[in-house]
Amino acid sequence: MSDLKIKEEWFPFGEKEATSVLKKIVSPVRKAMEGEKDPSVTIIARNTRSPFRVLVSTVISARTKDEVTGQASARLFDLAGTPVEMARLGPARIEKAIYPAGFYKVKARSITGLCKMLGDEFGGEVPDSIDELVRLPGVGRKTANLVLTLGFGIPGICVDTHVHKVTNRLGVIRTKNPTETEFALRRVLPRKHWIEINDLLVMYGKAICTPTSPHCSKCSVEGLCRKSGVTRSR
Repeated sequence: MSDLKIKEEWFPFGEKEATSVLKKIVSPVRKAMEGEKDPSVTIIARNTRSPFRVLVSTVISARTKDEVTGQASARLFDLAGTPVEMARLGPARIEKAIYPAGFYKVKARSITGLCKMLGDEFGGEVPDSIDELVRLPGVGRKTANLVLTLGFGIPGICVDTHVHKVTNRLGVIRTKNPTETEFALRRVLPRKHWIEINDLLVMYGKAICTPTSPHCSKCSVEGLCRKSGVTRSR
């Protein structure tokens, strides 16, 4: 794992305050998101219990609408169910299967490469450590953490743009990018919430705490939020 140094500036009101606020938002956010559809990758993980399918569908999901991710993943898995089988498809067939996912040509090459590497170096199995996962083509820390949490049930913190945005808006974390946010949360978020925090804040970031003009009037944790960086809200 990266040895990124924890910085005091990430916690403008101190680590204890960050922990206190983060602990308090989990339950109301969870309740507010009851009935919302889970992200496609989460559904795939629940239905298949397959780290490989979580890995591939997460690669497909980057900069892609959730419904497109689900459909593209299903088409691809209909063609191949193992790394060796998928590597044999080649980029062209994978491109056709996952289109119109964003950057589908780049993703097809990454999927081909990571499947070949899984077959050649890992015996066709998906590794269960971040350090090994990020060696795979097209796999960064976000994808690696999602594979750990959803594929293996290993505590990790997956940080995408929504998690980064919401936690910084709360005001108790002040980080510049998702990687810094991940390490800040590892420091102050209770471990029991690590796995669920991604799904909760992704859904909340789409439904309530939207990128521009968030729905603060509907927010269940408004009283805990400092609205850092918010200039216009509904």
